[in-house]
Amino acid sequence: MAELRSIHHWLAAGLGSGWLPKAPGTWGSLASLLPAWLILQQGGAVGLLVASLLILLLGCWNCYVVLPTLKDKDPGWIVIDEWAGQWLCLGLMLLVFELTPLTVLLAFIGFRGFDILKPWPVSRIETVGPPWWSIMADDIAAGLMGATVMITIGLMAGL
Repeated sequence: MAELRSIHHWLAAGLGSGWLPKAPGTWGSLASLLPAWLILQQGGAVGLLVASLLILLLGCWNCYVVLPTLKDKDPGWIVIDEWAGQWLCLGLMLLVFELTPLTVLLAFIGFRGFDILKPWPVSRIETVGPPWWSIMADDIAAGLMGATVMITIGLMAGL
């Protein structure tokens, strides 16, 4: 596993969170919440949305570099895509709702639900383009869909 010592591998693994045992996507999403909170303290929801775009770009670049060194073209330990999707979902929700533990929980559930279940169009987006793009793009779609559903539920529930 000498290849995993590269900075690109470490970043693709969500600062190592993707190497935790079982459910790397869930670990990656959870690990993304602490940096998200720090970003929110400095830049608010818009800052987190900008950070989500930046991590999308960084993730595409890291996947482009890392994937040729691997046999698997979508290894579970690559979770930088979860960071981008989770931040997008949370950032969009915070344009409507205040930052509370409930909002963070709903954003987590909304994003992970769509990322795990992969309903259409997430499942379709996952197959479009080169692997360095499709790995990232399906999580962006899951983040958008998770935010849309959770914002709708939150508004209907009077949050």
